[in-house]
Amino acid sequence: MELTHSSVAVTRRQSVRPEKAGADREEHVGAGVMMEFAREQRVFSQGDPADTVLLIVEGRMRLSMGSSGGREAIVGTLGAGAFLGEEALAGRTVMLETATAMTDCRVLAFAKDEMIRLLRADGEVARRFSAHLLSRRMRLEADLADQLINRSELRLARRLCLLARESSQDETDQRVPAEVSQSLLADMVGTTRSRINMFLTRFKKQGFIEYDYDRGIRVDKSLRKMLKSS
Repeated sequence: MELTHSSVAVTRRQSVRPEKAGADREEHVGAGVMMEFAREQRVFSQGDPADTVLLIVEGRMRLSMGSSGGREAIVGTLGAGAFLGEEALAGRTVMLETATAMTDCRVLAFAKDEMIRLLRADGEVARRFSAHLLSRRMRLEADLADQLINRSELRLARRLCLLARESSQDETDQRVPAEVSQSLLADMVGTTRSRINMFLTRFKKQGFIEYDYDRGIRVDKSLRKMLKSS
């Protein structure tokens, strides 16, 4: 992934950590290229050169993987504070997934060598990156267990709770972003759009969710209680 790719707007260079730092800290806290992506813009594609690590500053992205037969599956969504393209640091030569902006996004892009230098030189950057990797591993394990064990209705309930929690800082008003469509939920859950519509209608009647087409689906805490008791 070229840092000056024509599909993105490079606005300025910025520290990997937004906090104010002294001159001595700035000497070994490197800089990334700030990039902006519009909603539904492709950030990178499966098979692109794995030479860049990205940090999401604002917005949300979805990750997908495709097969040689043309099928595509949504494998996750990431929000502000998450890294993408970390496979570059593991010796991979190509990206394993496709990343697409779900909302307008701002990201910091770091060349592979610069990211390696940062991880070695700055303990806080290394801590944040390690926390991200651990969180993603735990999430992947939970997703796999969910897919193997739970029926599609419970998988949807879990996905709604996760998306709402990740997207809303206010615990009393957690919402699934409006840009998450029923088709996208169907891809995430592994079922059809018609079944997603049926389950959402049932959740609404049971008081688990509330629709607001401008602000997204509000998830009531009773849906989490239902998951815990299932």
